[in-house]
Amino acid sequence: MGGDNSADLDPAQSGGVRHVPVLLAEAVAALRPRAGGRYLDATFGAGGYTRAILAADDTKVLALDRDPTAIAAGADLVQASGGRLTLVEARFSELERVAAAQGFSPLDGVVFDIGVSSMQFDEAERGFSFRGDGPLDMRMEGTGSSAADLVNEADEETLADIFYFYGEERAARRIARAIAHDRKLAPFLSTKPLAELIARVAPGRPGDIHPATKSFQALRIAVNDELGQLLDGLAAAERVLIEGGRLAVVTFHSLEDRIVKQFLAARCGRGETGSRRLPGEAAPPPASFICEGRQPIAPAREEIAANPRARSAKLRHATRTAAPPLPLSDQLMRLARLPARDKGKA
Repeated sequence: MGGDNSADLDPAQSGGVRHVPVLLAEAVAALRPRAGGRYLDATFGAGGYTRAILAADDTKVLALDRDPTAIAAGADLVQASGGRLTLVEARFSELERVAAAQGFSPLDGVVFDIGVSSMQFDEAERGFSFRGDGPLDMRMEGTGSSAADLVNEADEETLADIFYFYGEERAARRIARAIAHDRKLAPFLSTKPLAELIARVAPGRPGDIHPATKSFQALRIAVNDELGQLLDGLAAAERVLIEGGRLAVVTFHSLEDRIVKQFLAARCGRGETGSRRLPGEAAPPPASFICEGRQPIAPAREEIAANPRARSAKLRHATRTAAPPLPLSDQLMRLARLPARDKGKA
């Protein structure tokens, strides 16, 4: 896989690891929190980024998380913040609406830490991990269609597309075919039988990650619409940041990073020069962000040694200009969804 999600290490090897925010110092440095500034932590998790932002004098933070257990766990931090932290259960694609409802816009900074937290992996009942057998769930909010619904009801071609495009799984069709066959005998309701089937039909080499790792990642992304949520969240951040506001995004695998990279490349005006335009062709719109320095920023070796889940993390950041927000291109939107199939050839 071209860049594993560090949170998607073989769960058999990663259990019991306390959640540690990745690239924390670098992300906060990119945000440059200032006294009196208003910041949005789009992925609260265990509150690591929020705590770091609140450490700056007189900052205020609006933090979001779609996981109700994370919201409940953050109650003590809200109380200890002295009114400087507001915690809301919401998807980060909804950040513009939530910020407006809270009277918390425009914003001086927005930070995203994309992916599933260690706490979610360590709770077998959530179904994110196959380290221990648990319900085949994977829903961050606990509502809507689960991974079991998808595995047992989606057609074989759709399952293959999910495994291939969201998991970069080379054996996608073989795995989908085996699932379609075996679910006729008994539905897949827990994580262990599915992981065992994948290991049987697409065994890995000794020393590799567990054969089911990529497929489980793919199901999680599909169940939670993670890539679509990411793209919508980036566009929302562009709309709510003030001129000079800072955007920082930490990703953990190639699919996420590709979206962030291309989103910022389009908005920072990279590759647009007058010499490349045809005579009479209109100039491109002004850049809505400024991208500075060498990017992406990767964790130091010391951080990876202390926290193996950081090994594939990447940080990208940018500063908002006064230019109006740009529309999402078709090319960007294609990165966030499965390619359309010709139903006549399915």
